[in-house]
Amino acid sequence: MASADYQHLITADAPCGALAIDYPHGHVIPPHRHPHGQLLYAIEGVLCVETADGRWVVPPTRGVWLQPDVQHQVRMRGAVKMRTVLIHDGHLPGLPQQSCVLDIPPLLRELIVAAVGLGQGAALPPASRAWHLLHLLVMELRSVPVLPLYLPLPADPGLRRQCEALMQEPDLQLTVEQLAAQLHIATRTFHRRFRAGTGMRFAHWRQQARLLLALEQLARGDKVIDVALAHGYTSQSAFAAMFRKHFGSVPSRFFHNVDARV
Repeated sequence: MASADYQHLITADAPCGALAIDYPHGHVIPPHRHPHGQLLYAIEGVLCVETADGRWVVPPTRGVWLQPDVQHQVRMRGAVKMRTVLIHDGHLPGLPQQSCVLDIPPLLRELIVAAVGLGQGAALPPASRAWHLLHLLVMELRSVPVLPLYLPLPADPGLRRQCEALMQEPDLQLTVEQLAAQLHIATRTFHRRFRAGTGMRFAHWRQQARLLLALEQLARGDKVIDVALAHGYTSQSAFAAMFRKHFGSVPSRFFHNVDARV
């Protein structure tokens, strides 16, 4: 969807505009960009947002914040109920300076839903209810916490190919020594290059990759044990323990925290 399709959401007298779009499982929005800052919010299903620098996995009731002019592609995992908010350039100060996944608390969820209900591109009289509602939405967006749901990809061609292979087959048990040998470099050099390219240690990156990829399968309704084994875990309990540590909930309950009224 081209950025021009969203321009009618932004008016000179409004800080933001909102739109509701639902997509079936597997739908892909091809690479595109917007001149405004954008919040993509998943009420149901999982959004996989990909850029040249990495991937964000956005579970239900979370949102991904995208900086203006960041080219991105969006893939749907599970049936997705998406709400998008575009922020006027003059209201970007105080918002995240980098693209990231945000926790969306109940008040902000309700404000997003109410903003969608205002209609698209309508003029807003100053100090009207709609005017205050949209300003409050932006204020609340400035205060929400950032979540660790980002998987960076290195620019180095060799390392990137290895990362992409591990994302295709997350149960691969290749060691650092084997990966370094594939690139004809020492293990110490591999560690140094990988951290420089991703900002993460390799072991942490692989753990993050497996958990984020597991979210995509869980969104489709796959059995937890099947997801655990497919992503390199030896048992469902080991996977559930790591999942709880990372996301604060066991896999079987994670997708039941959605407010069905939204």
